[in-house]
Amino acid sequence: SSAYHPQTDGQTERIIQSLEDLLRTCVLDHLGSWEEVLPLVEFSYNNSFHLSIGMAPFEALYGRRCRTPLCWF
Repeated sequence: SSAYHPQTDGQTERIIQSLEDLLRTCVLDHLGSWEEVLPLVEFSYNNSFHLSIGMAPFEALYGRRCRTPLCWF
């Protein structure tokens, strides 16, 4: 975080901690490498509801919910 932006204090650190926890869980549960599970972790994080913004990051960025392949059927 930047010294000139006190409103960002801790936000980046919380995001990194969340992603690290997700990666660790996926790697330990599925005995894979982090490179293999990173796309799944990224997708999960970007499409999960975040209380701070009241929606998923994908929805905040694109103005709509993500359509997964499961929604196509």
